[in-house]
Amino acid sequence: MSTAPRLLATSDLHVTYQQNREFVDAIRPHSPDDWLIVAGDVAEKFDDVEWALGVLRGRFAKVVWSPGNHELWTTKDDPAQARGEVRYKQLVELCRSIDVLTPDDEYAVFEGAGGPVAVAPLFTLYDYTFRPAGTTDKASALAVAQEAGVICTDEYFLHPDPYPSREAWCAARVEESERRLRAVDPSLRTVLINHWPLVRDPTFVLRYPEFALWCGTERTADWHLRFRAAVMVYGHLHIPRTIRKDGVRFDEVSLGYPREWQPRGWTAAPLLDVLREGDAR
Repeated sequence: MSTAPRLLATSDLHVTYQQNREFVDAIRPHSPDDWLIVAGDVAEKFDDVEWALGVLRGRFAKVVWSPGNHELWTTKDDPAQARGEVRYKQLVELCRSIDVLTPDDEYAVFEGAGGPVAVAPLFTLYDYTFRPAGTTDKASALAVAQEAGVICTDEYFLHPDPYPSREAWCAARVEESERRLRAVDPSLRTVLINHWPLVRDPTFVLRYPEFALWCGTERTADWHLRFRAAVMVYGHLHIPRTIRKDGVRFDEVSLGYPREWQPRGWTAAPLLDVLREGDAR
């Protein structure tokens, strides 16, 4: 008996780690018509990103990718040395060459189980507005984070060129994403996909709360309501779980590093059915 196609999701595959690479190599759809969301942090090097997304695209009817911070890093050992927006555009072209959808492509409509929904990959970055209590601007927030010994590696490897800052790039990406979301057929619900959560709530359980600075922007706090989200899919925090806000489900679908998933007893990369029956609105 055939089953309706499912919309599945994962993120933070970090295939630089051999065990994670083996997990990705073992991923299979339930049906050849299933779609797969990959919500960022596939790897740091172009070759690894191309390998992982290419393997997955060969198995799923569609693969939809949103960039994470790790894809945007420019590291000395990556032959691809582009920075900032140029690097992002090169990643988009890489994805298009292997038929993977990106935030710069037209949003596809998923018609399978739980559909129809517009599947909307986003790229918004962050703007240091998820600040520690008692701080009022980026400088004071970063000072508190430094005092706590919490500094994201993005500060060294994620360059905003040609924008003057990451928050300026974030503002441009938020504006572009809003424009595209406003154009979605208003009769459709959406699946919003972003590496960084669109609301601050998922960061409240961070072991080091100062890390929230690198986790999103307050400018997207109402998007799940404004843009009719059936579900919001994100990664980045490496805390896989589901929360609800305003009746909308927010699913973190991270695999994470081996030191994180091994204690959970995982023997395969989890794929979450984001439109699971009875839980999508």
